[in-house]
Amino acid sequence: MLLDTASLYFRAYFGVPESVKAPDGTPVNAVRGLLEFIDRLVKDHHPDDLIACMDADWRPQWRVDLIPSYKAHRVAQETPAGPDEEEVPDTLSPQVPVIEAVLDALGIARVGVEGYEADDVIGSFTAHATGPVDIVTGDRDLYQLVDDARDVRVLYPLKGVGTLQLTDEAVLREKYGVGGAGYADLALLRGDPSDGLPGVPGIGEKTAAKLLAEFGDLAGIMAAIDSPTARLTPTQRKRLHESRPYLAVAPKVVGVALDVPLPRVDPALPRAPRDPAALDALAQRWGLGGSLARLLSTLQS
Repeated sequence: MLLDTASLYFRAYFGVPESVKAPDGTPVNAVRGLLEFIDRLVKDHHPDDLIACMDADWRPQWRVDLIPSYKAHRVAQETPAGPDEEEVPDTLSPQVPVIEAVLDALGIARVGVEGYEADDVIGSFTAHATGPVDIVTGDRDLYQLVDDARDVRVLYPLKGVGTLQLTDEAVLREKYGVGGAGYADLALLRGDPSDGLPGVPGIGEKTAAKLLAEFGDLAGIMAAIDSPTARLTPTQRKRLHESRPYLAVAPKVVGVALDVPLPRVDPALPRAPRDPAALDALAQRWGLGGSLARLLSTLQS
């Protein structure tokens, strides 16, 4: 089981009231919410291995170099020497180091790789996996990794993590008209304002799905632009032609990296805390109470 950790703690932050606080009054709603999420996931799905994948760089420069608008609207502050600072709610930012410390003390593997997003870490672990993989994320971009032949699916939270959409190829085809392999092409054609991806003007999700059904993949669509017999409307042909510069680089930006240099970690689900003393100190300092106690009980069962 691979966790898109930031996606989950953002959901926890907005799903758990900010009135959930540490003894000193600091909000810990994201921390406790994430612990509740992990507890529920372990109870419901019984993973052998669990890795919390992190955004070491939420907006990698190599993606920005290709499409400068990539996530540009989410930059809070530019940092010349390193990753730009992402716009994050004031009371969430201080909780992230607490989340990291608690995961480390528990012994849950936590992996972020410099220059890459969590999506890329997830993609690379998935590429190396020899058994079934469940990816837990609220980010549809990771649908591109769904692969029935390799038993890779996405668990997409609909409400908390108690109600998950178990996303396999059949679900993707029913909802979007493509399988996992075609999802990245669909996404880059339609664009995504939340990620600063312009897409092709006039081509939304349904039209993108029809084009992919007709021509197979992005390469087939690009070949069709130059074929007078290809079934494209004059407007589609014109807009696709005008979008060639974007379509030449978008696959690398939208596609999840599968070759991230991953560190060696022990992904096994811990049965007991790695550092009980540190965990106890964190529990006291941040008032983690029943959320942590329930997760510990689940891990030990």
